[in-house]
Amino acid sequence: MAFKIAVASGKGGTGKTTFAVNLFSSINEHWTRSVQLVDCDVEEPNDLLFFRNFSVKSEKLSEQVIPKIDTSKCTFCKKCEEYCEFNVIVMMPSVQYAAVNKDLCHSCGACFVACQFDAIHETTNAIGTVTNYNIGNDLSLMEGNLRVGSPLQTMLIKDLKKNLVGEHDILIYDAPPGTSCPVVETISDADFVILVTEPTPFGVYDLKLTVDLLREVNKPFGVFVNKAGLGDSEVYEFLKAENIDLLGAIPFSKEYAGLYAKGKIVSCVPLQFAKEYRKVVEYLKKLN
Repeated sequence: MAFKIAVASGKGGTGKTTFAVNLFSSINEHWTRSVQLVDCDVEEPNDLLFFRNFSVKSEKLSEQVIPKIDTSKCTFCKKCEEYCEFNVIVMMPSVQYAAVNKDLCHSCGACFVACQFDAIHETTNAIGTVTNYNIGNDLSLMEGNLRVGSPLQTMLIKDLKKNLVGEHDILIYDAPPGTSCPVVETISDADFVILVTEPTPFGVYDLKLTVDLLREVNKPFGVFVNKAGLGDSEVYEFLKAENIDLLGAIPFSKEYAGLYAKGKIVSCVPLQFAKEYRKVVEYLKKLN
């Protein structure tokens, strides 16, 4: 069974994706185990931007099952509307109108149970795509890409994880930022979570929220500090007080930020930074 590592952050802009793609590269270089990178930030997947030679191996349309109401059979009893926890069914008996808001439907199936008149049937609604890429040297990257306007990030992340291609020893989930439902779904089956933060007041505040979340769901974790040298020492004091492992740190660097802008954070990693990613790999080896 694959060892699953989730890379998360309490806020955007901490360097989570920078860390995830470099961890993927460092594991491939320093650990004789097959590894797959999975971009679960389905609203804005961008891991692929940092790999130059890639090709699409497979692509799948991700669809949800949603109800369709047959008004010729419907008695407009409003039972399905009452059963719907998400208020996606609109029914107006006076004008014989019934409709489903497909973009808010969570495919729970309650309305199918509620209807006693065979007036509700299944149809599908596309919420995005799941794509498997070959990024060179038989390495694989998979990503989910949410349809613009769809609020169903969590559903697409579930589908992405369900459709992972190939057998790999290690999976790296690049999670969405924040602490909301898509993050919870991403880390739900992770064996270890790495939180990427920055030593700023905003970074520390959001780190504390994410630590609370991980403790609530009982996930082991450690912290990696990006942009070290900015801000103050509060993040380090917090980690020490809470007995949280500091896995490594890389300093703030305008040059490295420039490499990020050019999509070269994997191919042109400074030696000092590469050593920090290698330290994390050695830490993970002890866990698995």
